[in-house]
Amino acid sequence: MRAVALYGTLGSLVLSALVAAPAGSADPLTAEARGVAVAAQRAAAAPMHFGRCPQAESLPASVQCGTVEVPLDYAQPTGRQIALTVSRVRAKGAGRQGALVFNPGGPGASSMYFPMVAQLAGWKRIAGAYDLVGYAPRGVARSAPLSCQDPADFAKAPTESPSYPSESYKKERIAQAQAYAQGCARNAGDALRFYTSINNARDLDVLRAALGEKKLTFMGASYGTYFGAVYATLFPSHIRRMVFDSVVDPDPQQIWYRNNLDQSLAFESRWKDFRTWVAKHDAVYHLGGTAAEVLESYEKVRAALTREPAGGKVGPAQLQAAILKAGYYDDYWSSRATALSEYLKGNPKPLIEQAAPKPESAHDDENGNAVYTAVECNDAAWPTDFATWDRDNSKLATLAPFETWDNAWMNLPCAYWPAPQQKAVDVRAEEGALPPTLILAAERDAATPYHGALELQQRLPGSVLVTEKDAGTHGIAGGANGCVNGYVEDYLLNGRTPVRRASCAPHPEPNPVSLDERTAGRPGHVLPAL
Repeated sequence: MRAVALYGTLGSLVLSALVAAPAGSADPLTAEARGVAVAAQRAAAAPMHFGRCPQAESLPASVQCGTVEVPLDYAQPTGRQIALTVSRVRAKGAGRQGALVFNPGGPGASSMYFPMVAQLAGWKRIAGAYDLVGYAPRGVARSAPLSCQDPADFAKAPTESPSYPSESYKKERIAQAQAYAQGCARNAGDALRFYTSINNARDLDVLRAALGEKKLTFMGASYGTYFGAVYATLFPSHIRRMVFDSVVDPDPQQIWYRNNLDQSLAFESRWKDFRTWVAKHDAVYHLGGTAAEVLESYEKVRAALTREPAGGKVGPAQLQAAILKAGYYDDYWSSRATALSEYLKGNPKPLIEQAAPKPESAHDDENGNAVYTAVECNDAAWPTDFATWDRDNSKLATLAPFETWDNAWMNLPCAYWPAPQQKAVDVRAEEGALPPTLILAAERDAATPYHGALELQQRLPGSVLVTEKDAGTHGIAGGANGCVNGYVEDYLLNGRTPVRRASCAPHPEPNPVSLDERTAGRPGHVLPAL
Protein backbone atom coordinates (compact mmCIF):
# COMPACT_ATOMS: atom_id res chain seq x y z
CA MET A 1 0.00 0.00 0.00
CA ARG A 2 1.31 3.46 -0.91
CA ALA A 3 2.30 5.76 1.92
CA VAL A 4 -0.56 7.60 3.61
CA ALA A 5 -0.83 10.54 5.96
CA LEU A 6 -2.58 10.91 9.28
CA TYR A 7 -4.43 14.13 9.89
CA GLY A 8 -4.99 15.57 13.35
CA THR A 9 -7.48 18.19 14.46
CA LEU A 10 -8.66 20.47 11.68
CA GLY A 11 -10.38 22.94 13.99
CA SER A 12 -13.45 24.80 12.79
CA LEU A 13 -13.23 23.26 9.30
CA VAL A 14 -14.10 19.84 10.71
CA LEU A 15 -16.65 21.16 13.18
CA SER A 16 -18.58 23.03 10.52
CA ALA A 17 -18.45 20.12 8.09
CA LEU A 18 -19.75 17.59 10.60
CA VAL A 19 -23.07 19.31 11.11
CA ALA A 20 -24.53 18.26 7.74
CA ALA A 21 -24.09 16.17 4.65
CA PRO A 22 -22.66 17.85 1.53
CA ALA A 23 -25.01 20.46 0.11
CA GLY A 24 -27.41 18.85 -2.30
CA SER A 25 -26.36 15.34 -1.32
CA ALA A 26 -28.83 12.48 -1.43
CA ASP A 27 -26.53 10.47 0.84
CA PRO A 28 -28.27 10.20 4.23
CA LEU A 29 -26.64 11.78 7.26
CA THR A 30 -24.27 8.90 7.79
CA ALA A 31 -20.75 9.17 9.10
CA GLU A 32 -19.54 8.57 5.52
CA ALA A 33 -21.67 11.42 4.16
CA ARG A 34 -20.29 13.78 6.75
CA GLY A 35 -16.83 12.49 5.92
CA VAL A 36 -17.27 13.48 2.27
CA ALA A 37 -18.06 17.01 3.43
CA VAL A 38 -14.89 17.11 5.53
CA ALA A 39 -12.71 15.80 2.72
CA ALA A 40 -14.27 18.03 0.05
CA GLN A 41 -13.97 21.17 2.17
CA ARG A 42 -10.37 20.32 2.97
CA ALA A 43 -9.64 19.79 -0.74
CA ALA A 44 -11.32 23.05 -1.71
CA ALA A 45 -9.34 24.93 0.91
CA ALA A 46 -6.02 23.64 -0.45
CA PRO A 47 -6.39 23.37 -4.25
CA MET A 48 -4.24 20.89 -6.13
CA HIS A 49 -0.75 21.78 -7.23
CA PHE A 50 0.08 20.63 -10.76
CA GLY A 51 3.60 20.23 -12.03
CA ARG A 52 5.82 17.98 -14.11
CA CYS A 53 4.53 14.41 -14.31
CA PRO A 54 6.64 11.63 -12.77
CA GLN A 55 8.56 9.60 -15.31
CA ALA A 56 6.51 6.53 -14.33
CA GLU A 57 3.44 8.07 -15.99
CA SER A 58 5.10 8.18 -19.45
CA LEU A 59 3.21 11.37 -20.30
CA PRO A 60 4.44 14.21 -22.55
CA ALA A 61 5.57 17.55 -21.18
CA SER A 62 2.27 19.12 -22.27
CA VAL A 63 0.49 17.18 -19.50
CA GLN A 64 0.80 18.22 -15.85
CA CYS A 65 0.25 15.96 -12.84
CA GLY A 66 -0.78 16.34 -9.22
CA THR A 67 -2.32 14.39 -6.38
CA VAL A 68 -5.45 14.67 -4.27
CA GLU A 69 -5.75 13.04 -0.87
CA VAL A 70 -8.96 11.25 0.07
CA PRO A 71 -9.90 9.26 3.18
CA LEU A 72 -9.48 5.52 2.91
CA ASP A 73 -12.60 5.27 5.09
CA TYR A 74 -15.06 8.16 4.78
CA ALA A 75 -16.43 7.34 8.23
CA GLN A 76 -12.98 8.41 9.51
CA PRO A 77 -12.23 11.46 7.32
CA THR A 78 -9.32 12.66 9.45
CA GLY A 79 -7.75 9.21 9.63
CA ARG A 80 -5.77 7.31 7.06
CA GLN A 81 -5.48 9.11 3.71
CA ILE A 82 -4.61 7.79 0.25
CA ALA A 83 -3.25 9.89 -2.61
CA LEU A 84 -4.90 9.67 -6.02
CA THR A 85 -2.80 10.69 -9.03
CA VAL A 86 -4.33 13.25 -11.38
CA SER A 87 -3.33 14.56 -14.82
CA ARG A 88 -4.41 17.70 -16.64
CA VAL A 89 -4.08 19.82 -19.74
CA ARG A 90 -5.47 23.34 -19.34
CA ALA A 91 -8.17 24.67 -21.67
CA LYS A 92 -6.66 26.30 -24.72
CA GLY A 93 -9.51 28.67 -25.58
CA ALA A 94 -10.73 32.00 -24.20
CA GLY A 95 -14.16 30.71 -23.16
CA ARG A 96 -13.10 28.20 -20.51
CA GLN A 97 -16.06 26.27 -19.06
CA GLY A 98 -14.25 24.37 -16.32
CA ALA A 99 -12.74 20.91 -15.97
CA LEU A 100 -13.91 17.80 -17.82
CA VAL A 101 -13.07 14.68 -15.81
CA PHE A 102 -13.01 11.32 -17.61
CA ASN A 103 -13.09 7.74 -16.36
CA PRO A 104 -12.71 4.86 -18.87
CA GLY A 105 -14.22 2.11 -16.74
CA GLY A 106 -12.89 -1.15 -15.44
CA PRO A 107 -13.15 -1.20 -12.48
CA GLY A 108 -9.39 -0.92 -12.45
CA ALA A 109 -8.69 1.40 -15.39
CA SER A 110 -6.81 4.69 -15.27
CA SER A 111 -7.48 7.78 -17.37
CA MET A 112 -4.13 9.45 -16.74
CA TYR A 113 -3.60 9.42 -20.52
CA PHE A 114 -6.85 11.31 -21.19
CA PRO A 115 -5.39 14.86 -21.44
CA MET A 116 -3.36 13.69 -24.45
CA VAL A 117 -6.54 13.71 -26.58
CA ALA A 118 -6.20 17.51 -26.61
CA GLN A 119 -3.70 16.92 -29.45
CA LEU A 120 -6.31 15.16 -31.63
CA ALA A 121 -8.28 17.15 -34.18
CA GLY A 122 -11.60 15.69 -33.09
CA TRP A 123 -11.15 17.02 -29.56
CA LYS A 124 -9.97 20.50 -30.52
CA ARG A 125 -13.14 22.42 -29.63
CA ILE A 126 -13.72 20.51 -26.39
CA ALA A 127 -10.06 20.98 -25.41
CA GLY A 128 -10.48 24.69 -26.09
CA ALA A 129 -13.35 24.93 -23.61
CA TYR A 130 -12.29 22.53 -20.86
CA ASP A 131 -9.32 21.53 -18.79
CA LEU A 132 -9.05 17.83 -19.69
CA VAL A 133 -8.55 15.86 -16.47
CA GLY A 134 -7.66 12.21 -16.02
CA TYR A 135 -6.91 10.28 -12.85
CA ALA A 136 -6.17 6.86 -11.41
CA PRO A 137 -8.97 5.77 -9.03
CA ARG A 138 -8.19 4.28 -5.64
CA GLY A 139 -6.18 1.11 -5.94
CA VAL A 140 -5.11 1.76 -9.53
CA ALA A 141 -1.51 2.32 -10.69
CA ARG A 142 0.16 4.76 -8.25
CA SER A 143 -3.10 5.58 -6.38
CA ALA A 144 -2.56 3.35 -3.32
CA PRO A 145 -2.08 0.34 -5.62
CA LEU A 146 -3.86 -2.91 -4.84
CA SER A 147 -2.41 -6.33 -5.64
CA CYS A 148 -3.81 -9.81 -5.02
CA GLN A 149 -1.24 -12.06 -6.71
CA ASP A 150 2.35 -12.11 -7.91
CA PRO A 151 2.20 -10.49 -11.39
CA ALA A 152 4.34 -13.30 -12.82
CA ASP A 153 1.81 -15.88 -11.64
CA PHE A 154 -1.07 -13.78 -12.95
CA ALA A 155 0.53 -13.63 -16.41
CA LYS A 156 1.41 -17.34 -16.52
CA ALA A 157 0.88 -18.82 -19.99
CA PRO A 158 -0.13 -20.88 -21.85
CA THR A 159 -3.38 -21.82 -20.12
CA GLU A 160 -6.60 -23.65 -20.92
CA SER A 161 -10.02 -22.21 -21.73
CA PRO A 162 -12.57 -25.04 -22.06
CA SER A 163 -16.06 -24.01 -23.17
CA TYR A 164 -17.52 -26.99 -21.31
CA PRO A 165 -15.21 -27.61 -18.33
CA SER A 166 -14.86 -31.00 -16.67
CA GLU A 167 -15.56 -31.54 -12.99
CA SER A 168 -11.84 -31.81 -12.24
CA TYR A 169 -11.16 -28.52 -14.06
CA LYS A 170 -13.93 -26.82 -12.07
CA LYS A 171 -12.29 -27.97 -8.83
CA GLU A 172 -8.98 -26.47 -9.99
CA ARG A 173 -10.62 -23.14 -10.72
CA ILE A 174 -12.45 -23.12 -7.39
CA ALA A 175 -9.13 -23.59 -5.61
CA GLN A 176 -7.58 -20.79 -7.68
CA ALA A 177 -10.49 -18.44 -6.89
CA GLN A 178 -10.22 -19.16 -3.17
CA ALA A 179 -6.47 -18.55 -3.23
CA TYR A 180 -6.92 -15.30 -5.17
CA ALA A 181 -9.50 -13.97 -2.69
CA GLN A 182 -7.19 -14.88 0.19
CA GLY A 183 -4.32 -13.10 -1.58
CA CYS A 184 -6.39 -9.92 -1.83
CA ALA A 185 -7.11 -10.06 1.90
CA ARG A 186 -3.52 -10.84 2.79
CA ASN A 187 -2.08 -7.99 0.73
CA ALA A 188 -4.69 -5.31 1.45
CA GLY A 189 -5.54 -6.18 5.04
CA ASP A 190 -8.31 -4.11 6.61
CA ALA A 191 -8.26 -1.71 3.65
CA LEU A 192 -9.78 -4.28 1.27
CA ARG A 193 -13.40 -3.44 2.11
CA PHE A 194 -12.96 0.22 1.12
CA TYR A 195 -12.49 -0.46 -2.60
CA THR A 196 -16.09 0.14 -3.69
CA SER A 197 -18.09 2.02 -6.29
CA ILE A 198 -19.64 4.24 -3.65
CA ASN A 199 -16.18 5.25 -2.43
CA ASN A 200 -15.14 5.89 -6.05
CA ALA A 201 -18.11 8.25 -6.31
CA ARG A 202 -17.15 9.98 -3.06
CA ASP A 203 -13.55 10.29 -4.28
CA LEU A 204 -14.89 11.94 -7.43
CA ASP A 205 -16.60 14.61 -5.35
CA VAL A 206 -13.37 15.32 -3.46
CA LEU A 207 -11.56 15.57 -6.81
CA ARG A 208 -14.21 18.04 -7.99
CA ALA A 209 -13.54 20.20 -4.96
CA ALA A 210 -9.76 19.92 -5.33
CA LEU A 211 -10.04 21.15 -8.92
CA GLY A 212 -11.91 24.22 -7.68
CA GLU A 213 -15.13 23.22 -9.44
CA LYS A 214 -18.45 24.02 -7.75
CA LYS A 215 -20.16 21.57 -10.10
CA LEU A 216 -18.78 18.55 -11.92
CA THR A 217 -18.57 17.96 -15.66
CA PHE A 218 -17.89 14.25 -16.09
CA MET A 219 -17.67 11.68 -18.85
CA GLY A 220 -17.68 8.04 -17.85
CA ALA A 221 -17.45 5.00 -20.11
CA SER A 222 -18.48 1.43 -19.25
CA TYR A 223 -18.00 0.94 -15.47
CA GLY A 224 -17.48 4.72 -15.34
CA THR A 225 -21.19 5.05 -16.10
CA TYR A 226 -22.06 2.99 -13.04
CA PHE A 227 -20.16 4.90 -10.41
CA GLY A 228 -21.06 8.09 -12.32
CA ALA A 229 -24.70 7.12 -11.77
CA VAL A 230 -23.93 6.43 -8.11
CA TYR A 231 -22.44 9.94 -7.99
CA ALA A 232 -25.64 11.34 -9.51
CA THR A 233 -27.62 9.54 -6.80
CA LEU A 234 -25.47 10.89 -3.95
CA PHE A 235 -24.67 14.38 -5.24
CA PRO A 236 -27.35 15.47 -7.75
CA SER A 237 -26.87 19.21 -7.15
CA HIS A 238 -23.11 18.91 -7.69
CA ILE A 239 -23.55 18.03 -11.37
CA ARG A 240 -23.10 20.45 -14.24
CA ARG A 241 -23.01 18.02 -17.18
CA MET A 242 -22.60 14.23 -17.37
CA VAL A 243 -22.01 11.88 -20.30
CA PHE A 244 -22.69 8.17 -19.73
CA ASP A 245 -21.06 6.20 -22.57
CA SER A 246 -21.85 2.45 -22.90
CA VAL A 247 -23.98 1.92 -19.87
CA VAL A 248 -23.82 -0.68 -17.11
CA ASP A 249 -27.32 -1.76 -16.06
CA PRO A 250 -27.61 -0.07 -12.63
CA ASP A 251 -30.54 -2.15 -11.34
CA PRO A 252 -29.40 -3.35 -7.87
CA GLN A 253 -30.62 -6.85 -8.75
CA GLN A 254 -28.12 -6.87 -11.64
CA ILE A 255 -25.05 -5.71 -9.69
CA TRP A 256 -22.85 -7.61 -10.42
CA TYR A 257 -23.61 -11.33 -10.77
CA ARG A 258 -26.52 -11.05 -13.21
CA ASN A 259 -24.85 -8.33 -15.25
CA ASN A 260 -21.98 -10.72 -15.93
CA LEU A 261 -24.37 -13.46 -17.07
CA ASP A 262 -26.08 -10.99 -19.41
CA GLN A 263 -22.69 -9.90 -20.72
CA SER A 264 -21.71 -13.48 -21.55
CA LEU A 265 -24.93 -13.98 -23.50
CA ALA A 266 -24.41 -10.73 -25.42
CA PHE A 267 -20.84 -11.63 -26.37
CA GLU A 268 -22.12 -14.69 -28.19
CA SER A 269 -24.03 -12.44 -30.60
CA ARG A 270 -21.06 -10.13 -31.00
CA TRP A 271 -18.77 -13.11 -31.67
CA LYS A 272 -21.15 -14.06 -34.48
CA ASP A 273 -21.05 -10.48 -35.82
CA PHE A 274 -17.28 -10.78 -36.14
CA ARG A 275 -17.46 -14.19 -37.84
CA THR A 276 -20.14 -12.96 -40.25
CA TRP A 277 -17.89 -10.05 -41.25
CA VAL A 278 -14.90 -12.37 -41.71
CA ALA A 279 -17.03 -14.67 -43.90
CA LYS A 280 -18.09 -11.69 -46.00
CA HIS A 281 -14.40 -11.13 -46.76
CA ASP A 282 -13.43 -14.73 -47.36
CA ALA A 283 -11.48 -13.66 -50.46
CA VAL A 284 -9.08 -11.89 -48.09
CA TYR A 285 -8.93 -14.25 -45.10
CA HIS A 286 -9.86 -17.69 -46.49
CA LEU A 287 -11.40 -18.70 -43.16
CA GLY A 288 -14.79 -19.69 -44.57
CA GLY A 289 -17.70 -18.23 -46.51
CA THR A 290 -20.20 -18.47 -43.62
CA ALA A 291 -20.10 -17.68 -39.92
CA ALA A 292 -20.27 -21.41 -39.19
CA GLU A 293 -17.27 -22.12 -41.42
CA VAL A 294 -15.28 -19.34 -39.74
CA LEU A 295 -16.11 -20.96 -36.40
CA GLU A 296 -14.70 -24.25 -37.74
CA SER A 297 -11.47 -22.45 -38.67
CA TYR A 298 -11.28 -20.89 -35.22
CA GLU A 299 -11.76 -24.30 -33.58
CA LYS A 300 -8.94 -25.69 -35.73
CA VAL A 301 -6.64 -22.99 -34.40
CA ARG A 302 -7.82 -23.61 -30.85
CA ALA A 303 -7.25 -27.37 -31.13
CA ALA A 304 -3.77 -26.86 -32.58
CA LEU A 305 -2.84 -24.49 -29.76
CA THR A 306 -4.05 -27.05 -27.23
CA ARG A 307 -1.59 -29.55 -28.70
CA GLU A 308 1.27 -27.11 -29.15
CA PRO A 309 1.06 -23.51 -27.83
CA ALA A 310 2.33 -20.92 -30.30
CA GLY A 311 5.69 -19.56 -29.27
CA GLY A 312 5.33 -21.55 -26.06
CA LYS A 313 3.02 -18.80 -24.71
CA VAL A 314 -0.22 -18.74 -26.69
CA GLY A 315 -2.64 -21.47 -25.66
CA PRO A 316 -6.45 -21.61 -25.87
CA ALA A 317 -6.99 -19.05 -23.10
CA GLN A 318 -4.63 -16.52 -24.71
CA LEU A 319 -6.34 -17.06 -28.07
CA GLN A 320 -9.76 -16.52 -26.54
CA ALA A 321 -8.65 -13.35 -24.74
CA ALA A 322 -7.24 -11.90 -27.96
CA ILE A 323 -10.39 -12.70 -29.94
CA LEU A 324 -12.57 -11.30 -27.14
CA LYS A 325 -11.16 -7.86 -27.92
CA ALA A 326 -12.85 -8.16 -31.32
CA GLY A 327 -16.09 -8.49 -29.38
CA TYR A 328 -15.41 -5.15 -27.71
CA TYR A 329 -14.06 -3.17 -30.65
CA ASP A 330 -14.44 -3.78 -34.37
CA ASP A 331 -11.11 -1.96 -34.84
CA TYR A 332 -9.61 -5.37 -34.00
CA TRP A 333 -11.54 -7.34 -36.62
CA SER A 334 -8.98 -7.09 -39.41
CA SER A 335 -5.91 -7.84 -37.27
CA ARG A 336 -7.55 -10.77 -35.50
CA ALA A 337 -8.85 -12.29 -38.74
CA THR A 338 -5.40 -11.88 -40.27
CA ALA A 339 -3.78 -13.62 -37.30
CA LEU A 340 -6.12 -16.62 -37.59
CA SER A 341 -5.63 -16.77 -41.34
CA GLU A 342 -1.85 -16.58 -41.16
CA TYR A 343 -1.69 -19.20 -38.43
CA LEU A 344 -3.59 -21.70 -40.57
CA LYS A 345 -1.15 -20.96 -43.41
CA GLY A 346 1.74 -21.91 -41.14
CA ASN A 347 2.74 -18.44 -39.95
CA PRO A 348 2.07 -18.10 -36.17
CA LYS A 349 3.92 -14.80 -35.81
CA PRO A 350 0.91 -12.39 -35.99
CA LEU A 351 -1.01 -14.48 -33.47
CA ILE A 352 1.94 -14.59 -31.09
CA GLU A 353 2.36 -10.81 -31.38
CA GLN A 354 -1.32 -10.22 -30.64
CA ALA A 355 -2.04 -12.88 -28.02
CA ALA A 356 1.12 -13.63 -26.04
CA PRO A 357 1.26 -11.98 -22.59
CA LYS A 358 3.59 -9.00 -22.48
CA PRO A 359 5.99 -9.27 -19.51
CA GLU A 360 6.30 -5.49 -19.35
CA SER A 361 2.56 -5.11 -18.72
CA ALA A 362 2.19 -7.94 -16.18
CA HIS A 363 2.32 -5.61 -13.17
CA ASP A 364 -0.34 -3.25 -14.54
CA ASP A 365 -2.52 -6.14 -15.72
CA GLU A 366 -2.47 -7.79 -12.30
CA ASN A 367 -3.18 -4.49 -10.58
CA GLY A 368 -6.15 -3.77 -12.86
CA ASN A 369 -7.57 -7.23 -12.24
CA ALA A 370 -7.14 -6.85 -8.47
CA VAL A 371 -9.07 -3.57 -8.40
CA TYR A 372 -11.75 -5.00 -10.70
CA THR A 373 -12.21 -7.96 -8.38
CA ALA A 374 -12.21 -5.96 -5.16
CA VAL A 375 -14.74 -3.40 -6.35
CA GLU A 376 -17.16 -5.86 -7.89
CA CYS A 377 -16.93 -8.28 -4.96
CA ASN A 378 -17.40 -5.51 -2.38
CA ASP A 379 -20.25 -3.75 -4.19
CA ALA A 380 -22.99 -6.34 -3.69
CA ALA A 381 -23.79 -9.84 -2.50
CA TRP A 382 -22.69 -12.76 -4.71
CA PRO A 383 -23.79 -16.40 -4.61
CA THR A 384 -21.54 -18.20 -2.12
CA ASP A 385 -22.46 -21.74 -3.21
CA PHE A 386 -20.59 -22.92 -6.32
CA ALA A 387 -23.62 -25.05 -7.19
CA THR A 388 -25.43 -21.81 -8.13
CA TRP A 389 -22.58 -20.70 -10.38
CA ASP A 390 -22.37 -24.17 -11.89
CA ARG A 391 -26.09 -24.34 -12.63
CA ASP A 392 -26.36 -20.84 -14.12
CA ASN A 393 -23.20 -20.97 -16.21
CA SER A 394 -23.67 -24.56 -17.42
CA LYS A 395 -27.14 -23.63 -18.66
CA LEU A 396 -25.90 -20.39 -20.26
CA ALA A 397 -22.93 -22.12 -21.91
CA THR A 398 -25.31 -24.24 -24.00
CA LEU A 399 -26.45 -20.97 -25.63
CA ALA A 400 -23.30 -18.87 -25.31
CA PRO A 401 -20.13 -20.98 -25.03
CA PHE A 402 -17.73 -18.32 -26.31
CA GLU A 403 -17.33 -16.26 -23.11
CA THR A 404 -19.52 -17.82 -20.40
CA TRP A 405 -17.08 -19.88 -18.38
CA ASP A 406 -14.11 -17.53 -18.79
CA ASN A 407 -16.32 -14.75 -17.41
CA ALA A 408 -17.39 -16.99 -14.52
CA TRP A 409 -13.80 -17.86 -13.59
CA MET A 410 -12.82 -14.20 -13.60
CA ASN A 411 -15.53 -13.35 -11.07
CA LEU A 412 -15.50 -16.54 -8.98
CA PRO A 413 -13.29 -15.05 -6.20
CA CYS A 414 -16.42 -13.10 -5.20
CA ALA A 415 -18.00 -16.39 -4.03
CA TYR A 416 -15.25 -16.70 -1.42
CA TRP A 417 -14.74 -13.02 -0.67
CA PRO A 418 -13.28 -12.35 2.79
CA ALA A 419 -14.44 -8.71 3.12
CA PRO A 420 -18.00 -7.57 3.95
CA GLN A 421 -20.20 -7.22 0.86
CA GLN A 422 -22.46 -4.18 0.90
CA LYS A 423 -25.97 -3.75 -0.42
CA ALA A 424 -25.95 -2.50 -4.01
CA VAL A 425 -26.76 1.19 -4.40
CA ASP A 426 -30.28 1.97 -5.60
CA VAL A 427 -29.32 4.37 -8.38
CA ARG A 428 -31.99 6.99 -9.03
CA ALA A 429 -32.81 10.70 -8.92
CA GLU A 430 -35.97 12.64 -8.22
CA GLU A 431 -37.74 14.45 -11.06
CA GLY A 432 -35.98 17.77 -11.63
CA ALA A 433 -33.07 16.99 -9.30
CA LEU A 434 -30.54 16.64 -12.13
CA PRO A 435 -29.64 18.83 -15.08
CA PRO A 436 -30.06 17.04 -18.43
CA THR A 437 -27.55 14.21 -18.75
CA LEU A 438 -26.48 12.47 -21.96
CA ILE A 439 -26.54 8.67 -22.36
CA LEU A 440 -24.76 6.98 -25.29
CA ALA A 441 -25.19 3.35 -26.30
CA ALA A 442 -24.42 1.10 -29.25
CA GLU A 443 -27.35 -1.21 -29.94
CA ARG A 444 -25.22 -4.38 -30.17
CA ASP A 445 -22.66 -3.60 -27.47
CA ALA A 446 -21.84 -6.86 -25.68
CA ALA A 447 -19.77 -5.57 -22.75
CA THR A 448 -22.65 -3.38 -21.57
CA PRO A 449 -25.82 -4.66 -23.27
CA TYR A 450 -28.24 -2.04 -24.56
CA HIS A 451 -30.98 -2.64 -21.99
CA GLY A 452 -28.68 -1.05 -19.39
CA ALA A 453 -28.98 2.31 -21.16
CA LEU A 454 -32.77 2.04 -21.12
CA GLU A 455 -32.70 1.20 -17.41
CA LEU A 456 -30.45 4.15 -16.56
CA GLN A 457 -32.65 6.55 -18.52
CA GLN A 458 -35.65 5.43 -16.48
CA ARG A 459 -33.76 5.98 -13.23
CA LEU A 460 -32.40 9.44 -14.11
CA PRO A 461 -35.35 11.64 -15.12
CA GLY A 462 -34.44 14.23 -17.73
CA SER A 463 -31.65 12.13 -19.21
CA VAL A 464 -31.41 11.82 -23.00
CA LEU A 465 -30.41 8.66 -24.88
CA VAL A 466 -28.45 8.67 -28.15
CA THR A 467 -28.30 5.24 -29.80
CA GLU A 468 -25.86 4.08 -32.44
CA LYS A 469 -28.08 1.69 -34.37
CA ASP A 470 -26.95 -1.79 -35.41
CA ALA A 471 -23.42 -1.28 -34.09
CA GLY A 472 -21.54 -2.97 -31.28
CA THR A 473 -18.34 -1.10 -30.44
CA HIS A 474 -17.95 -0.54 -26.71
CA GLY A 475 -17.36 3.12 -25.94
CA ILE A 476 -18.58 5.32 -28.79
CA ALA A 477 -17.78 8.90 -27.79
CA GLY A 478 -14.81 10.24 -29.72
CA GLY A 479 -14.90 7.25 -32.06
CA ALA A 480 -15.72 6.71 -35.71
CA ASN A 481 -19.32 7.95 -35.68
CA GLY A 482 -19.53 11.65 -36.51
CA CYS A 483 -23.22 11.78 -35.58
CA VAL A 484 -22.52 10.54 -32.04
CA ASN A 485 -19.57 12.89 -31.68
CA GLY A 486 -21.73 15.81 -32.80
CA TYR A 487 -24.24 15.17 -30.02
CA VAL A 488 -21.44 14.87 -27.46
CA GLU A 489 -19.76 18.08 -28.56
CA ASP A 490 -23.00 20.07 -28.68
CA TYR A 491 -23.87 18.88 -25.18
CA LEU A 492 -20.49 19.60 -23.63
CA LEU A 493 -20.00 22.94 -25.35
CA ASN A 494 -23.55 24.30 -25.39
CA GLY A 495 -25.57 22.14 -23.00
CA ARG A 496 -27.95 21.16 -25.78
CA THR A 497 -29.52 17.71 -26.05
CA PRO A 498 -32.21 16.07 -28.18
CA VAL A 499 -35.68 16.11 -26.60
CA ARG A 500 -35.57 12.57 -25.17
CA ARG A 501 -34.02 10.10 -27.61
CA ALA A 502 -32.07 10.26 -30.84
CA SER A 503 -30.36 7.72 -33.07
CA CYS A 504 -27.35 7.62 -35.35
CA ALA A 505 -26.68 5.30 -38.27
CA PRO A 506 -23.88 2.82 -37.59
CA HIS A 507 -20.30 3.81 -38.29
CA PRO A 508 -18.78 2.10 -41.36
CA GLU A 509 -17.66 -1.50 -41.03
CA PRO A 510 -13.90 -2.09 -40.86
CA ASN A 511 -12.08 -2.33 -44.14
CA PRO A 512 -10.49 -5.77 -44.57
CA VAL A 513 -6.77 -5.48 -45.14
CA SER A 514 -4.35 -8.36 -45.58
CA LEU A 515 -1.21 -8.57 -43.48
CA ASP A 516 0.98 -7.55 -46.41
CA GLU A 517 -1.15 -4.53 -47.27
CA ARG A 518 -1.37 -3.46 -43.63
CA THR A 519 2.39 -3.33 -43.11
CA ALA A 520 3.78 -2.54 -46.54
CA GLY A 521 5.68 0.74 -46.49
CA ARG A 522 4.37 1.65 -43.02
CA PRO A 523 6.55 -0.04 -40.42
CA GLY A 524 5.35 0.58 -36.90
CA HIS A 525 2.27 2.48 -38.05
CA VAL A 526 -0.21 2.79 -35.19
CA LEU A 527 -3.41 4.81 -35.26
CA PRO A 528 -4.15 6.94 -32.17
CA ALA A 529 -7.09 5.72 -30.14
CA LEU A 530 -9.09 6.96 -27.18
